[in-house]
Amino acid sequence: MSSLNRNDYRTLTLAALGGTLEFYDFIIFVFFAGVISQLFFPPDMPEWLRQTQTFGIFAVGYLARPLGGIVMAHFGDLLGRKKMFMLSIFLMAIPTLAIGLLPTYASIGIAAPLLLLALRVLQGAAIGGEVPGAWVFVAEHVPQRHVGFACGTLTAGLTGGILLGSLVATAVTRSYAPADLLAEGWRLPFILGGVFGLVSVWLRQYLHETPVFREMQARQQRAAELPLKTVVREHRPAIVLTMLLTWLLSAAIVVMILMTPTLVQKLFAIPAATALQANSIATLFLSIGCIAFGALSDRFGAGRVLAAGCVGLGATSWLFYRQMGVTPEHIYSMYALCGFFVGVVGVIPGVAVQAFPPVVRFSGLSFSYNVAYAVFGGLTPVLVSLLLRFDALAPAHYVAVLSLVGVGLGLYLRRREVYVGP
Repeated sequence: MSSLNRNDYRTLTLAALGGTLEFYDFIIFVFFAGVISQLFFPPDMPEWLRQTQTFGIFAVGYLARPLGGIVMAHFGDLLGRKKMFMLSIFLMAIPTLAIGLLPTYASIGIAAPLLLLALRVLQGAAIGGEVPGAWVFVAEHVPQRHVGFACGTLTAGLTGGILLGSLVATAVTRSYAPADLLAEGWRLPFILGGVFGLVSVWLRQYLHETPVFREMQARQQRAAELPLKTVVREHRPAIVLTMLLTWLLSAAIVVMILMTPTLVQKLFAIPAATALQANSIATLFLSIGCIAFGALSDRFGAGRVLAAGCVGLGATSWLFYRQMGVTPEHIYSMYALCGFFVGVVGVIPGVAVQAFPPVVRFSGLSFSYNVAYAVFGGLTPVLVSLLLRFDALAPAHYVAVLSLVGVGLGLYLRRREVYVGP
């Protein structure tokens, strides 16, 4: 029953910091979607069409995740976790920096949105390798009894990227007049993100290959065939489990963190500044919740903690939307509480990592997670928006239904042993 040592904490810190900076690079686009829509499309194009095309380019990043994740996971299972861990953040930093330096439509015409699209595809491919790769990397570095805490901490780092993006966007928007923001101010967050990424590449050179992969090399246990082929043929229950867990994760993050600030403005007339400030608080508590629930899963078991946390997630999500129509002045405390229970998603990576054996772990997790996130992460905003026509509490009800799925998965995990690696 080993404890975490100084090297384990150092690995966790560097991995989580890199995850924060890389997810910042991926998410900062959405905070400047309005500015980008004005600069990268024809000025005579209808506003709704420019906005739609801008968010379409943002969505392409999600669609590119499975391909990038599968390719990097393939080489991660064959060549090593660390190499892909460094490559993913490098592939994110360069496009982010390039977006900040990209000429606009006024300078190069239709080439501007096409280049923006290509860079966004590269970002999506990078994040597809980063997230599952980071979970595998930290899980294989720490003692078995601390996998939940390690993966929860890494997840907190990723969600911290959302908070960092929100804070930087707020600071830049307040520092520049609207005309100056359109002229040059919007470039600063992307250039800053590119620099962040390059610094993270430099920091990650001090990380070591995981003990699990080194042992696989020593015993020559690497996959004899295409790792993904082995995953699809021999590990279908693990694929289904991971995809269902990812559906729960995407519902919690997309609805309660990414969509809710806009929804409460439209549904309950809450001022934009108030909604965004509350969202920053909720995201902070989400990061805290990821660490807390991950640590609790090590102590009490992932199944039990997931089931209990999902009860809290469903209840607080419903209560939040219910109370916003009655007592909107409580938005800060209610959203913070809800954000903390969204942190139950911190349990998910530890379960998913251990659902696959080491020889195909990176490929199995990356395929299951990225395909499910591309589908469910992409469809969730559309589905919730359609349901709002019939149900004013549709966001809360959607999350509540997925929370019930989470409770069921938690009970399943308590009854069934998931593969536990060395």
